[in-house]
Amino acid sequence: MKRFSQLAWPYMIWCAIMLLLPMLLIFLYSVTTQGNSVISFSFTLDHFKRFFTDPDFLLILWRSLVIAIKTTIICVLLGYPIAYFIARSSDRVRNILVLVITLPMWINMLVRTYAWIGILSDGGIAQQILGWFGLGDTKLLYTEGAVLLGMVYNFIPFMILQVNASLSKMDTSLLEASSDLGANRFQTFWRVTFPLSLPGVISGITLVFLPAVSSFFIPKLLGGGQYFLIGNVIENQFITVGEWNFGSAISMVMAVLMMVMMMGVRKMEERNRGGKKKES
Repeated sequence: MKRFSQLAWPYMIWCAIMLLLPMLLIFLYSVTTQGNSVISFSFTLDHFKRFFTDPDFLLILWRSLVIAIKTTIICVLLGYPIAYFIARSSDRVRNILVLVITLPMWINMLVRTYAWIGILSDGGIAQQILGWFGLGDTKLLYTEGAVLLGMVYNFIPFMILQVNASLSKMDTSLLEASSDLGANRFQTFWRVTFPLSLPGVISGITLVFLPAVSSFFIPKLLGGGQYFLIGNVIENQFITVGEWNFGSAISMVMAVLMMVMMMGVRKMEERNRGGKKKES
């Protein structure tokens, strides 16, 4: 066993180089001032103070959290029925449907987002369809709705695949037992199917919410720079303004926020497992 455990060392070294080292560099930038030399550093917490005392940045952070929550809720409401239908299909149909869900993910996310610009732009397909109902003058691109649509479109496959994995692993004999005990379809779903699928729902929420709250190119392309999120602020600080220290401080704030959320999701999952053990 000890011999096989040594095989993990290359992966641990790789993770340290690719994950821990960049995070340490970002943290170092966030607590230092600009213009430091390699030998001496001037430490400061002014970057964090600037972020938390500026109402504009806090408003952008709040807006990012709100649109990430909206994206996650929509993905759950739309993704769960689709995953349920896929899980209840035959093996052949299930494989085809999973392929249909994953096929767009083979294309770069940036390219898929660019395609929505043509669909939502003035004179695009979406506006032509609305024109049939007398709503042809409705502005679709460069709005919050366009950003939300792009988020849902890009991240909903993660929700569907996670929920489908949980539903596919479920023991169908439990459904038969519930029916034999006199439960109707809704009672069986609410008291048997849904609780057993919660691990997939929780994993899907994590995979949707975390990239949604930090996304920057979807708001930039579909929001047209008029709908600024926290990811755009970080990108702007690094690329446009050149304030790497302040951008690193915002990145550290988001990293801590995401870790706290992941810990909360993990505790919910552990509590759910504990409840199942008590019931059994």
